[in-house]
Amino acid sequence: MSKYSVKPNLSVNFAGIHSPNPFWLASAPPTNTGEQIMRAFDAGWGGAVWKTMGAQVTNTSSRYSSINWGGQRMMGFSNIELISDRPLDVNLRELAEVKKRYPKQALIASLMVESTREAWHTVVQQAEDAGADGLELNFGCPHGMSERGMGSAVGQVPEYAEMITAWVKEKARTPVIVKLTPNITDIREVARAAKRGGADALAAINTINSITGIDLDTLMPQPNVDGRSSHGGYSGPAVKPIALNMVQQVMSDPEAMLPLSGIGGIAAWKDAAEFILLGSGTVQVCTAVMRFGYRIVEDMIDGLENWMCEKGFHSIEDFRGLSLPKVTEWKDLNLNYKVVAHIDEAKCIGCGLCYTACWDGAHQCIHVDRVSGAVNGPIELHAKPTEVEAASRSSITVTPIPKLDGDIARQPYVTPLARIPRVDETECVGCNLCSLVCPVDACITMVEVKTHLPAETWEERSAACLTGESC
Repeated sequence: MSKYSVKPNLSVNFAGIHSPNPFWLASAPPTNTGEQIMRAFDAGWGGAVWKTMGAQVTNTSSRYSSINWGGQRMMGFSNIELISDRPLDVNLRELAEVKKRYPKQALIASLMVESTREAWHTVVQQAEDAGADGLELNFGCPHGMSERGMGSAVGQVPEYAEMITAWVKEKARTPVIVKLTPNITDIREVARAAKRGGADALAAINTINSITGIDLDTLMPQPNVDGRSSHGGYSGPAVKPIALNMVQQVMSDPEAMLPLSGIGGIAAWKDAAEFILLGSGTVQVCTAVMRFGYRIVEDMIDGLENWMCEKGFHSIEDFRGLSLPKVTEWKDLNLNYKVVAHIDEAKCIGCGLCYTACWDGAHQCIHVDRVSGAVNGPIELHAKPTEVEAASRSSITVTPIPKLDGDIARQPYVTPLARIPRVDETECVGCNLCSLVCPVDACITMVEVKTHLPAETWEERSAACLTGESC
């Protein structure tokens, strides 16, 4: 039961921009027109970043490709689409109309123009005069625009990012958000530069350089544009771990840290919660909307509210950044902490995935040698995988049916013991691979083993070695 008797408050104040909830649409095809954004606001989105406006462009046909994995479509999604190909004056006119009709939602203008002070001053004034609540500077587009000296061509050079941000701040009356590219050695360098230039906030990450695949019949990389292709920007669930890492890097660096809008693979409320726990003030969504539509925000809002109630969080600020102190460098981890794998025999289905993974990909500490399960004799203790395979072929695990299998009550587990692996804890290094490949929730868990040793980091151990205390 929540300690709060009222519904959690999802409203946010992001760098001075007010929004009824932290869920924003990212600058992308779902925010290409005013009509789209108004439908999104009707569905419940708290804000939207207009598809990047600026230089006139012509897009290609086709322009999308994707990676499917394990039956899931669009696990990774790539595009070679440029910024808005609609006239700037049309976009600005529609932006003004949306803001007039939806004054409570956050409406951000994403901008990209040639790298001159005059061009940026002009477009900034136009966007703000149209009613934009804030400006997002697109320093991240990895294709097309970068060849023109814009997008990631700016975001990969800290000096350029700082200079243009400063130009914008000379003119801007609303908060300035700098959108960062992940296609860089250290994202913190450009974040620091944007902060020096006067940025009010950051957005991270933009899409990642990618080629999603090649058609092995035609030998054609995807997407196909009249027999040729190009690298694109990668997004979708596959990029979330990369995005989370970069958000953590920026938000843990005092020289880079600013209010940050998290982007990258967000498709559900859990994803949003993870970004907020690492310091994000809002989250932006694109690929999931392109697949499922605007109404996914309904589940996002409900899910986040329910989780906040369970945890006793009344507002977004109650849990924003709480996970940041839990991330450290490897050298600061406790080398004397130990866990081992534990298999719940009552849940095991005898699939053998953990056994194969441990023997072929880890540390050979899972064995199938509890009892005999073979017609031709018992399986020897610590049998090799090839021997176990030969013996196992003579037995088949079947689903027990009580009315047909009268002796079912005499079986301790659903799966015969011969099929249930065991863990040799003296050999287990606690790598966690077995629990990751196991298809049954909570069947394999990692259990702490008390070493009765004080916590010790790599740096402490190295220092002890140098002083001759111990190694």
